[in-house]
Amino acid sequence: MKLLCVQMIKDLLGEPINYQKVTKLTEDAKFESGDVKASLAVLEFVLCSAAKYNVDGNSLSSELQQLGLPKEHASALCKVYEDKQAELQDQLKSQSLRLSRLAGVSWRVDYTLCSSELAEVNEPSVQLRLNIQDGATGVINPIAFTLSDSKLRVLLTELKTAQQQMSELS
Repeated sequence: MKLLCVQMIKDLLGEPINYQKVTKLTEDAKFESGDVKASLAVLEFVLCSAAKYNVDGNSLSSELQQLGLPKEHASALCKVYEDKQAELQDQLKSQSLRLSRLAGVSWRVDYTLCSSELAEVNEPSVQLRLNIQDGATGVINPIAFTLSDSKLRVLLTELKTAQQQMSELS
């Protein structure tokens, strides 16, 4: 059980899982392919849930025993979990809440000298292009829009206010 947990922790921390080792570890128990996959899925769920909710090793062991896992298996799992709990929590934090981020900005100022459609001429407008990188896929999507001078000032004021509020929270 301990060696199987070690393999799962390695996988959760970003290292590739060694399926040959896992197969060798489960041969003695005469696990079939489906049983091995189910065991790994359960271990992943238990370890991730315990790390997510900051469960200590003793509580986890007690809960697993109440669910019917033998004490020696629960102890082995909890020993591995306690050794890597902080690393596992850091890894899960880095993977959670992946928000889109600003990958780049480009802008230009245009002046309209005359127009049959605009009442105001000689008023500057700002062409703004934001390149947004999707947090999950990493794909960059451009978003382009035009702002008048007054709307640009309002946008800048609102962004500065939001930045100040965020810095106060952290």
